[in-house]
Amino acid sequence: MPEKTLPFQSLAPRRVLVTGASGFLGGNLIQRLLEQGCTVKGLCRRPQPKLEALGVEMFYVDLADTKSVRNACQEADTVFHTAAKVGIWGKYREFHDANVIGTQSIVNGCRDFEVGKLIYTSTPSVVFNAEAISGANESLPYGDGIPCHYPTTKVIAEKAVLAAHGLPPGNLKTVALRPHLIWGPGDPNLIPRVLDRGRKGRLRIVGEGNNWVDLSYIDNIVDAHLSAEAALDKLENNPGGKAYFISNDEPVLLWEWIDGLLNRNGISTIKKKISLAQAQRAGAVLELMWKALRLRGE
Repeated sequence: MPEKTLPFQSLAPRRVLVTGASGFLGGNLIQRLLEQGCTVKGLCRRPQPKLEALGVEMFYVDLADTKSVRNACQEADTVFHTAAKVGIWGKYREFHDANVIGTQSIVNGCRDFEVGKLIYTSTPSVVFNAEAISGANESLPYGDGIPCHYPTTKVIAEKAVLAAHGLPPGNLKTVALRPHLIWGPGDPNLIPRVLDRGRKGRLRIVGEGNNWVDLSYIDNIVDAHLSAEAALDKLENNPGGKAYFISNDEPVLLWEWIDGLLNRNGISTIKKKISLAQAQRAGAVLELMWKALRLRGE
């Protein structure tokens, strides 16, 4: 699938904090900011010697560590908050600590240290309502009865970020972006998982296989974050205090796209199907197993 390049206004070198520095989006965003001559700080849990070697000041803290997260915001002109606990399995407390408490700590740090701008990486899942969504725009309300902890906590966090727009003492400018299924070179999540399951013969087409999805190429999502940062300075059509869906705007047939990916990597395409009802039952069983065995991960 061809990627697009979104035009954006490059800002002057500035001091920036990027949370989720060890992640796919966070790492690519840091690289672009360094190319712009920015002074960059990164926040994540695992040591990142490569980023340190590039001159990035690293803060190795958990998002639930409110004091450390808040203090990391000192002397930043802009904060890109990309960090989150993702997945569909796990205890609500773990998602709440990372996604709600962590985000509120970022908001508090931005206000306390008078950071100028906060760009928050949200998710389209905040509007999911157990039904397929097509042609939606930002007028779509938050989902009612969202089925798992990740989007539930992301709704709370997104609301907190948007509510902080314009608050004193520094009149913080905020915006939320909702990218969908980020992929591209160096992707450690989507593509490797699909290929691994394909090699093991564990992929199944859900339903009739006519699901359309909109993917997001990594460079475009980085551009979108930088565009949002620049747009917060606009006098007209300012995005402050609002949320925006971000994607390539090139919907693809999901299973056809996956088959093409498998083909290019010498892996047999998907032959077996499973009904949506069967998939939902399997998901319920796996969730019960997770709770019973206290399994870790997604």
